Amino acid sequence: MTDADHCYQNAIAERVNGILKDEFNLDAVFRNFEQLRAVVTHAVLIYNTKRTHWSLGLRTPMEMYEQAA
Repeated sequence: MTDADHCYQNAIAERVNGILKDEFNLDAVFRNFEQLRAVVTHAVLIYNTKRTHWSLGLRTPMEMYEQAA
């Protein structure tokens, strides 16, 4: 869901979803909900703390958050 007249918000969400599917194989079929939850939790942890981002000057989102705090 996006705010009215903010079309770029959806583009950002779609980009993150694509990264999670492509790099972390989250479009796979999982045996059960617990397995899915564990894989998603791990992927988000890596995405935020280990994976560097070009748009952040090759820093992680956590590094940016800590810098802003």
